[in-house]
Amino acid sequence: MNQIRIEKAHDHDHPHHDSCCGGHHHNHSHDETHSREIAATGLSFRFRVEGMDCASCAAKVDTAVRRLPGVRDVSVSVTSGAMTVNHDGTAKAQEIAAKVSGLGYETSLAEAASAKRAQAATPESWWRVGKARMLFASGGGLVLAYGIGHLYPAIELWAFLAALLIGLIPIARRAIMAAINGSPFSIEMLMTIAAIGAVIIGATEEAAAVVFLFLAGEMLEGVAAGRARASIRSLTALVPKTAFIERDGSTTEIPADDLQPGDIIAVRPGDRVPADGEILSGQSAIDQAPVTGESTPVAKETGDKVFAGTINGDGLLRVKVTAAANDNTIARVVRLVEEAQEAKAPTERFINRFSTYYTPGVVGVAALVALVPPLTMGGSWDEWIYKGLAILLIGCPCALVISTPAAIAAALSSGARRGLLMKGGAVLETMGKITAACFDKTGTLSEGKPQVTDVLAGALPEDEVLRLAASLDVGSSHPLASAILAEADARELERRPITDARAHGGKGVSGRSGETELFLGSRKAAAEKAAIPDDLLARIAACNDEGKTVSVLIADGKIAGAIAMRDEPRADAMAGLKRLKAADIRTVMLTGDVRRTAEAIGRELDIEVRAELLPEDKQRIVNKLRREGLIVAKIGDGINDAPALAAADVGIAMGGGADVALETADAASLHGRVGDVAEMVDLSKRTMRNIHQNITIAIGLKGVFFATTIIGITGLWPAILADTGATVLVTMNALRLLRR
Repeated sequence: MNQIRIEKAHDHDHPHHDSCCGGHHHNHSHDETHSREIAATGLSFRFRVEGMDCASCAAKVDTAVRRLPGVRDVSVSVTSGAMTVNHDGTAKAQEIAAKVSGLGYETSLAEAASAKRAQAATPESWWRVGKARMLFASGGGLVLAYGIGHLYPAIELWAFLAALLIGLIPIARRAIMAAINGSPFSIEMLMTIAAIGAVIIGATEEAAAVVFLFLAGEMLEGVAAGRARASIRSLTALVPKTAFIERDGSTTEIPADDLQPGDIIAVRPGDRVPADGEILSGQSAIDQAPVTGESTPVAKETGDKVFAGTINGDGLLRVKVTAAANDNTIARVVRLVEEAQEAKAPTERFINRFSTYYTPGVVGVAALVALVPPLTMGGSWDEWIYKGLAILLIGCPCALVISTPAAIAAALSSGARRGLLMKGGAVLETMGKITAACFDKTGTLSEGKPQVTDVLAGALPEDEVLRLAASLDVGSSHPLASAILAEADARELERRPITDARAHGGKGVSGRSGETELFLGSRKAAAEKAAIPDDLLARIAACNDEGKTVSVLIADGKIAGAIAMRDEPRADAMAGLKRLKAADIRTVMLTGDVRRTAEAIGRELDIEVRAELLPEDKQRIVNKLRREGLIVAKIGDGINDAPALAAADVGIAMGGGADVALETADAASLHGRVGDVAEMVDLSKRTMRNIHQNITIAIGLKGVFFATTIIGITGLWPAILADTGATVLVTMNALRLLRR
């Protein structure tokens, strides 16, 4: 079972720091976590299905499996080569696999296919697959038939009939199996009828050539579909095959698949990290581009998390493994994208419904073309039957049906490789339509941890104020204390030894540096111990107006100075919000933080602010915006965002690597950049343009060849090219989305 979750960063009280709002806090229990199961669990089977190249393949598999006893629901994805079957407990995996195998597809349970899935990261050469062998056999037969026809004209017909049967027999077998299992109007059935009809009217040579072209088109579809399928699975190849594990005081090389949570591994400089884990010792710059798309290496040290497949820089790291190979970050990303490809978009569902009526309609039109002119207008039977057979081939729905899922699969894969996860075609389609984006503040628009913004000198200079405050805060894990310590480190200020250190509940901390008595605490607590000069009081008030928290330092009864801190906006927040506004998307901050702090950040980022909100308030505002006619995306990083994430048209979780993708949200940004929301919108719009292009190609080519066939310009050869050619064109056009 694969559970992936994201947790909200928690706020903590600090005894000696005074928030500008008088200590208004929101505390969350650590056990308030939600988790959403992503992998198929309970009464379901997940299969790997090899050999599906277009949507009609998936439709045949879906129809056949749904007819089996005990099956409740079926979800098939051509692009991921996977099928999930939900059942009532009575269905048998072996029976399902046998049914799909009977249709001509290699089938196995996903668990049993794990090794094969790993190999699939490097696709098998196209000329080695079964369809290529069939194509070569049919082509060889066709060439041989042409040679025999020239040498022995009397048996030319039989030579071409033999060449035809080489390719037609397996096609006809698949057509019959599909018909028995509920899909009578399959492409194979139309092909079989057209070939047999061509033989009857004496066009055996052309029928053999058309079967060869059909097999060539199928193989090209397979190559194109394989590229789309491999684009995301290739991520699995990023994880090294071996790892160096520490055992009994020595380091041993073992297969990375054998690593278990708790193992200690060594990651050498320049090596890829073999598993998700936590750094026990060492520091290095980690290239996370394979997982998050981050363009620059990220500095990591003891306590930080590392992800499988990322590249260690120039430091030796000891890492404690936190996830097994089949549950590491890359494995989860692959699973999420593959499962997302099975969730159909509204456009795809419409096209699928349309095709169920379209194909029988084409058969009817072909029959009318073949029968009506000879019966009513004295037309030639051979001529009009030939045209009817050509229309059968022109009307095959493959290109039309694959137009949407091919584009969506490519877009989902492209997004995942850039750290943008979207759970299915419906989410991808909706992203491009959003007209409002509601952001959480802490950890989403802001860094999620305070930073020192101002050091105010009083009786002592700035650096001395910061040095003494940091000395008092040594050992504290509070976010504000950490901010003071980080700023002191940045200025390379050495700590002073502190004796007689004490905490004063709700007021501050005190201690002695040499002979100097020190106290660091809130403005109110400091004012009780010493008078704060008017000029410093005015500067503290100005900091408070800017949403900053201020701590005051007293040394030997005098106000030594003060330190102002604030959770600053993320470096990319301004640019990300500008991109959304440029796309006419309304931006709103929804935060539980105090109004003064929120409005200060809002002014800096030029965003509409709603502050001091409870989780239900955020949900209410999202619903209100939707009632106003806006299509709303909610962007947040944790638990108190969950109700609003669920209420929005699209919920987007911001988070890093192992903690991503989430409970109630529909999408996630692995590296948590504000600009990623605009990236998702752009990807969605490009995908919808690609889908419209694909539909135009599919229908346009059919329309052109339908007209030219009726007036006698084109025949069976161009007809099969109109189908298979359009399918290949549509798939290749969709693959353009894989480019960044």
